[in-house]
Amino acid sequence: MRSLFTLAISATAVIAATAGFAQQRVVKYYADYDPAPLAAMQEIIADFEAANPDIKIELQNFDHEGYKTSIRNFLSAEAPDLANWYAGNRMAPFVNSGQFMDVSDVWEAHGLKDSLASALPSMTIDGKQWGVPYTYYQWGIYFNRTAYEQVGAEIPATWDEFIANCALFQEAGIDCVTTGTKALWPGAGIFDYMNLRTNGYEFHMDLANGKVEWTDDRVRATFAEWAKLVEPGYITQNHAALDWQDAAALLVQGKAANYVMGNFAVAVFKEGGMTNDTLGFLPFPTINPDVPRAEEAPTDTVHIPSGAVNVDDAKTFLAYLATAGAQTKINAAMGQLPINKDSEVAKDDPFIAAGFELLSTTPGGIAQFFDRDAPAEMAKIGMEGFQQFMVQPDQLDNILERLEKARQRIYK
Repeated sequence: MRSLFTLAISATAVIAATAGFAQQRVVKYYADYDPAPLAAMQEIIADFEAANPDIKIELQNFDHEGYKTSIRNFLSAEAPDLANWYAGNRMAPFVNSGQFMDVSDVWEAHGLKDSLASALPSMTIDGKQWGVPYTYYQWGIYFNRTAYEQVGAEIPATWDEFIANCALFQEAGIDCVTTGTKALWPGAGIFDYMNLRTNGYEFHMDLANGKVEWTDDRVRATFAEWAKLVEPGYITQNHAALDWQDAAALLVQGKAANYVMGNFAVAVFKEGGMTNDTLGFLPFPTINPDVPRAEEAPTDTVHIPSGAVNVDDAKTFLAYLATAGAQTKINAAMGQLPINKDSEVAKDDPFIAAGFELLSTTPGGIAQFFDRDAPAEMAKIGMEGFQQFMVQPDQLDNILERLEKARQRIYK
């Protein structure tokens, strides 16, 4: 009798468990995480599922290049409910083709225009928001404190002060600015800041989107400011033959004083022997004081494809990913910066702390980086032009005419 009773209880439990599992709603999520952020996201998903037991997040992870190749295909056929991508111009083609869903309601319902304010411009197209950002990292100027002390240079706040320091460094046989443009992209970081500080975020994005001629006087004004660095020879002379890590070594050795670079380079500087006492960080100096400060911070995002099946639960997960707690957790694992201004960052990492303060208080907008903000073909031609300008500033007219011809062809 007891045996039959036990069997009956067991059968009831199985039925209940099966029913519970059947009620669980699945959210298909496609992503392209490296191992460390993948482990962090799996923790975020586990936390979310514990708080929302009726929802299961089914994460399928791809390698980066494979993901970039396949995203257009899976957005068109059998789209997931969530998909990783990037902010700014990189998301624009999918927004314009109707493949990403408007999630402005998530932003409104959860106050994200306030908590994620620094990334709002880069997530907005036609006045609507098209995804949720969860991580970014700052660019700026990393400098060798010992080199500054050696020549008696003060930390500059303005471009004029920075250029004045360059004369001191040159006299001491130290490169004022180092970079390695063999792979082209480091030069784009310099151009972006020159243009953002000269003309501002909106103009910079219009240029990246093909709405401004490269021969425009405002573009020439950017290069005129850049020429103050290039023409006197304040940049490492053989930068076109150097990888970015080679230039990093020059900063470490004190052969260069400044490096316009992203925060991921800190690990390389420290591996070379620099410490928090010898490595410094400063925002790119002000050029035009009338231009609101904008920053360079490539931003990773999650979107709901228009073909999503489980939209309501996907939105619930997006709202969770936007919270201060979730962004604190995933960025601690990634060594990057949360976008939610109420998140916490590692107090023992001055560069993470400085970046969080810098980006959380940015009034003028967040640019993604030239090769994310501009179409791929334009980005390549543009970066070739930037490299050439830093080697042959006297060729500016030819460079700008070449870029303008490319703009007319590429943005048809």
